[in-house]
Amino acid sequence: MLDAELLTVLGLGLVLGLRHALDTDHLAAVSTMLTQRPSLRASGMIGFSWGLGHTVVLLLVGIVVLVLRVQIPEPVALAAEFGVGVMLVFLGGMLAVRLVRERWHVHTHDHDGAQHVHLHSHALVEGHGHGHWWRDSIRPFCIGMAHGLAGSAALLLIVLSSARSVSEGLIYITVFGVGSIMGMVLVGMVVSLPVLWSLNLGRPVFLTVQGLASVGSVAVGLMMIFQIAFGGQLF
Repeated sequence: MLDAELLTVLGLGLVLGLRHALDTDHLAAVSTMLTQRPSLRASGMIGFSWGLGHTVVLLLVGIVVLVLRVQIPEPVALAAEFGVGVMLVFLGGMLAVRLVRERWHVHTHDHDGAQHVHLHSHALVEGHGHGHWWRDSIRPFCIGMAHGLAGSAALLLIVLSSARSVSEGLIYITVFGVGSIMGMVLVGMVVSLPVLWSLNLGRPVFLTVQGLASVGSVAVGLMMIFQIAFGGQLF
């Protein structure tokens, strides 16, 4: 039976997991995916897959750390964070490349005797109304794993200092992971609202939102890389 102290710690873990979803690097990574799949259902699946990947890595690393009672070396932790920074630059860059490859341009044509101007792309394929959820979930799952590895050092340091046994530590990590999954699902759905709103306003506004997501991801990634390479600390 769980005692009051453990219940308090687990409650804190759930709250911290929810809060963890709001970290800047998490929002930047998820935003690049949400702008490419603008729907509430897709955003919820993206958030769930990200959080699941994040939790799986935390549990795997947690088992090793708790059983061996060792801490993750600082150089390893910094290298993982550096890798996340590189990944954010890559995600933002790939989104930018996709926007360029779609070759959006203004297209003018006559309709019922009147000229109309539309934003048009010859590379955009319409009409594919369904996707494979498991295939679309692989990318956010892997990105969540990378973030889980990068954030494992700080979390497991807390677990090592407070857990009285391996089982308690793993329960705490699981609860934290559940909180992060819930948080990412909610964040994904909230972030997708302005994306959907921009899409309803027309392609130019939607493309602007995609561009901002691309620039934001690259900027956050470069900031992480710079701070780790020259300062050793994150914002």
